[in-house]
Amino acid sequence: MDPASQDINLNSPNKGLGVDHSDSLADVPVEGAVGNSANPLPPGLTEEEAEELRIELTKVEEEINTLRQVLSAKERHAAELKRKLGLSPLNELRQNITKSWQDVQTSNAYKKTQETLSQAGQKTSAALTTVGTAISRRLGDMRNSATFKSFEDKMGNLKVVGPRGNGDAVTSPTDTTPTQENPPF
Repeated sequence: MDPASQDINLNSPNKGLGVDHSDSLADVPVEGAVGNSANPLPPGLTEEEAEELRIELTKVEEEINTLRQVLSAKERHAAELKRKLGLSPLNELRQNITKSWQDVQTSNAYKKTQETLSQAGQKTSAALTTVGTAISRRLGDMRNSATFKSFEDKMGNLKVVGPRGNGDAVTSPTDTTPTQENPPF
């Protein structure tokens, strides 16, 4: 857009636009305009006062439309500048999330929660270590008991035969291969 052709008057409907649209507003119907004389006048309002108010309303609505056009042109210009700078909506979102996360991490509530959870984790770890030590001690005591030794002696003579993943049977190194005269069962 050629800056020399831009209208820099803030009251102009052509602000930021490269094309003269001065006559285009006359064709646009204005919403809510009170230009219809079929509407009855409110009590205490003369015809002249009502006409002045209608003119003022028309001007305000034209200004609103002008501001909408200016805003639209500015938004397009900002989008073009962002595109030229390589800023995408995804990058902006990523930056917003990163900044929000940093804000959360620096908040007092987050710091207090983090400290509380850290202490709870340390206490839980200590409790689990104590429980693990107690279980290990009890299993050791049980393994040294006479009942377990008797059970272990009986189970130690047990031979396990079964298929392996490759089709071989599990056998002990001292076993002989079963034959018709010496079946495994």
